Amino acid sequence: MRLVVTGKQGQVVTSLLERGPAAGVEVVALGRPELDLADPASVRTAIATAAPDAVVSAAAYTAVDKAESEPDQAFAVNARGAGAVAEAAAALGVPVIHLSTDYVFAGDKDSPYLESDPTGPVSVYGASKLAGEQAVAAATANHAILRTAWVYSPFGANFLKTMLRLGESRDLMRVVADQRGTPTSALDIADAVISIARRLKDDPAPDLRGVFHLIGGGEGTWADFAEVIFARLKDTSGREVKVERITTADYPTPARRPPNSRLSTIKLQSSYGIVLADWDVSARSVVDRLLANGPAT
Repeated sequence: MRLVVTGKQGQVVTSLLERGPAAGVEVVALGRPELDLADPASVRTAIATAAPDAVVSAAAYTAVDKAESEPDQAFAVNARGAGAVAEAAAALGVPVIHLSTDYVFAGDKDSPYLESDPTGPVSVYGASKLAGEQAVAAATANHAILRTAWVYSPFGANFLKTMLRLGESRDLMRVVADQRGTPTSALDIADAVISIARRLKDDPAPDLRGVFHLIGGGEGTWADFAEVIFARLKDTSGREVKVERITTADYPTPARRPPNSRLSTIKLQSSYGIVLADWDVSARSVVDRLLANGPAT
């Protein structure tokens, strides 16, 4: 199977490039200059030339706070760009898997969100990603939209790597403890995407199409996440970093964050039989990998 994925340097893209060969999947990563999400013509040409069996729409504008002052750029990539990718897949008659986010919800529900719950983004980034979901759905029925959350990996910039880097020189980290969600490994996401792509390619069943939530097992706060990271750091190197739990108000940001980012994965499990590992298990694995490879960068 040939899987064409948009983007060249994102966490999920890099994870797919690593996981694909072992799964017998050829992963082709497309990005600028041959594919520019702000240029629909380049999207169509690049994807058609790559001749995919399935397309993964992974590239996105992910600067959550910067999006508040750059809404046009965020919508150009996350909404119109996502729609162009789905249109290109539709023209080739192949399925598209689009990666979305918990930020499409307001975060004011007191339990995990279902796919059927009303959306209500509270940031420009969230609104642009919701518009992207809508553009994908309008372009083709042959889609699986995967909402994920709190993504980390051994690659790129993310919370886990930031904690390890700062933990090299700090003995105390102040971390938000009133936002709840589920840290999710991009490596686990990649494995799931490959499984989903195989099913979509070979099975036309309607219940395999639509919106699904794809996150790790369990839940926690950012402070819980940090404590797992630093506990593993202590076990491995003896270095101790303490976590001071703070509120969102103590750490203001330009973009509002959903206080509740928990997502129910029952639908994904029912349709695909996919259940990701508990988040703390995957997180410890990534910490071990990074520490074995030297200081975090």
